[in-house]
This record gives sequence, C-alpha cells and structure tokens, in this order.
Amino acid sequence: MLPTVLVVVPLRPENQTTVATAFNVITALDQPALDKALTDHASEIRAVLTNGTIGFDASSIAKLPNLELIGALGAGYENIARDAAQARGIVVVNGAGTNDDCVADHAFALLLGVVRQIPVLDRACRAGFWRDDLPFQPNFSGKKLGVIGLGNIGRKVAKRAQGFDIEIGYHNRQPQPDTAYTYFDSVIALAEWADYLVVATPGGASTKHLIDASVLAALGSHGYVVNVARGSVVDTAALADALERGVIAGAGLDVYEGEPAPPALLTASERVVLTPHVGGRSPEAVAASVQMFVDNATRHFAGNAVLTPV
Repeated sequence: MLPTVLVVVPLRPENQTTVATAFNVITALDQPALDKALTDHASEIRAVLTNGTIGFDASSIAKLPNLELIGALGAGYENIARDAAQARGIVVVNGAGTNDDCVADHAFALLLGVVRQIPVLDRACRAGFWRDDLPFQPNFSGKKLGVIGLGNIGRKVAKRAQGFDIEIGYHNRQPQPDTAYTYFDSVIALAEWADYLVVATPGGASTKHLIDASVLAALGSHGYVVNVARGSVVDTAALADALERGVIAGAGLDVYEGEPAPPALLTASERVVLTPHVGGRSPEAVAASVQMFVDNATRHFAGNAVLTPV
C-alpha cells in the first residue's frame, strides 16, 4: 500500500499527477479541509507537502501520530514547526536548488525594471507620453552590486551581474573562501559601497528587519534594493519612508511583510516595482521541486537518507 501524503499547497495538474503516482494523496487547501483531513485521516498520513509561507504548525503535527516527513516546496521552510518535528523525530526536507535559477532571473528582472523604470515608462507610453516628457534613467551596467546572502541564489545573482560588467561584493555570516567577490563584514558597509543591493538571505528571526533605515541611508539616493528572500527581512515602514523622501532611488520587491495583502505603504510609489512572491514560480521550477519532494519521500520510506534535509 502506498504511503499517504497530505498536500496543503495548490499544485498544477501535472504536478499533482507526479505526487499521486508515487503516493496516496489527500489534498487540503483551506482550514476546513485541513481540519477534516487531520480528523478523518490522522492515522494514515505519513508525510506532508507544504511550503515556507503556508508551513505546518505544531498543533497540526501533534494530531498526526504516524507523521514521518514534512516537505517544503522551494527553499523556504520558515513556517514549519521544526522544533516540534525534531522532538518527534520527523524529518524535514525542502526543495533546495530546484528554483534557484528562476529566483535569480526574477531578481534581475526586478532590478532592471526599477533602475530603468520599465513599469512607469510602459504606463506613460500607453498614456501617450513621449520620451521628451519623461526623466532620464541611469545606465544599469558598470555599477556595484552587493549581495546579501551568498548561498546558491546569491551566487547565481552574482554570476548574472558579471554579464553587465558589474563589480560584486557580498555580506554573509562567514566569508566564502571559494569566491573572488569582495567580502564586507556588515550590511551597512556593503550598502555604503554598493549601487544595488539584492537580498537573498534566509528569513526568520535572525534576519528580521536586517534591511532597516540605517542600511537604506547607507545605500543612498542613487541606490536600489531588491528583495527576493522573505518579506520580513526588509522593514516596510523604513523602506516606504526612504522611498518617499528620496533616501534611496528605488526598490524591487517580490516578497513583503503581510503577504498576501499588497504592502499598502508602498503601492502608490512609482519608485517601487512589486510582484506577488512569484520569483521561484515557473513550470520548470515547480516541477523540479515537486520531483525533489517525491525523491526525498521515496528515499525516506525506503529507509535511505533524504537528499535535502533542513
């Protein structure tokens, strides 16, 4: 008999088929459905498929006596109750590496979009304005990029920047000896040096409001910040104030505090480009992440080590 997996994230039909081919699937995409699944199928469920935003809390874990594995699509797992899982010996895995290229691509789309003001120019052109009525935007290439979090995604962002003749620096918990990029021992120092900041650090309590008013002031009036990490990393109120007062030139955000509601302090600003947490979403990336979950779960149930434990 196939192990039973509780799926609490929406999946495309082809991705549902991938999971259903390997496991017995119970889908619960809202709270009433989840409550019913936790009541009616508690003893059957051996694995859960979720993501970092939806997560899986300690009370839900407690209702599943035979739960062995929790998987997160994509890299994020911040809302999975890992302490509760660890206390029960439940393995937690993620889709590390499966959407890195997609996120790095999107980071560059946001950065190019805000520096060259593509959304603003698009609206102006549709409204009948010609270039002589619009302000100049700076060159994108030949600048300095600061990457905050030189993990897989941060490295891919840096690699893409090299094609634009951009100098690269980074801040990380520890210097990375295998890279020639310039290391800065603080976010403030990196911001003072950089023209662009791309935030690719993990979320969670340790990075909450890492990008605050002091960092934005250090970045300066010609600087741009892009966040493809987690909304909690950037202080929304500080960013809104910096944009309004011209402390920085602009921002591109794929993630923001209070998701899924759009950030009310930012939606009226033409200095910010917003997307609804889609940086890691593409058919290719989601398919790879779903397959990673299937591979991890299959290995686990066969008694083998998982590929991407967290």
